[in-house]
Amino acid sequence: MIFIQHRMEKKVLSQELSATTYPGRGIVIGKTADGTHAVTAYFIMGRSVNSRNRVFVEDGEGIRTQAFDPSKLSDPSLIIYAPVRVLGNKTIVTNGDQTDTIYELMDKQMTFEQALRTREFEPDGPNYTPRISGIMHIEDGKYNYAMSILKSDNGDPAGCNRYTFAYENPKAGEARFIHTYMQDGDPLPSFEGEPTWVELPDADIDTLTNLIWESLNEDNKVSLFVRYINIADGTYESRIVNKNV
Repeated sequence: MIFIQHRMEKKVLSQELSATTYPGRGIVIGKTADGTHAVTAYFIMGRSVNSRNRVFVEDGEGIRTQAFDPSKLSDPSLIIYAPVRVLGNKTIVTNGDQTDTIYELMDKQMTFEQALRTREFEPDGPNYTPRISGIMHIEDGKYNYAMSILKSDNGDPAGCNRYTFAYENPKAGEARFIHTYMQDGDPLPSFEGEPTWVELPDADIDTLTNLIWESLNEDNKVSLFVRYINIADGTYESRIVNKNV
């Protein structure tokens, strides 16, 4: 018997972003090529009027979604939430109101994984959209991060499959990318496998923001948030791009 070990292949971020017309919501977390900054990006896309009728706005140290045209808002339950919140030296990024769950329970000394045990995929059958989450931890000049996905059991809502991926001492110029759907479809197929290992281009925040935004499908993209956090002192700068202006 011959065992063949397959090494994961590092992908090109822009190609991964444009590989499908509808990756849904996506989280990228990594480290700049010069090793000085932690990086995160979060984007939302939409196919329905309700989903496309959104913008990102700053909210304290994080962001929240809000309706661009309040008169068109039909169901706020799964689309209006805070994707990014900051708890001390931790930055939380998710595709739903589990941001608040993680924030509140980690504030009570629970772990990222324990907090997410109280949640499952979204109740939007037949898609059962996965809940994807990320957490970045910067302390004493050290940086690590973790990602999570909670999804239905291959489309069956009777079971919830839970995966956490933790990255200690991540390499400069690399990131991981997780998104809700493998591609467009009906129902939408949930993300599969490990977060995609991608190269992070040697770029400042504006260049990276532009690269991500331009790589996403023109019809379906809605909003993008990008943040660079200085690993030495925790200071950060952010960018928001909204299709609706």
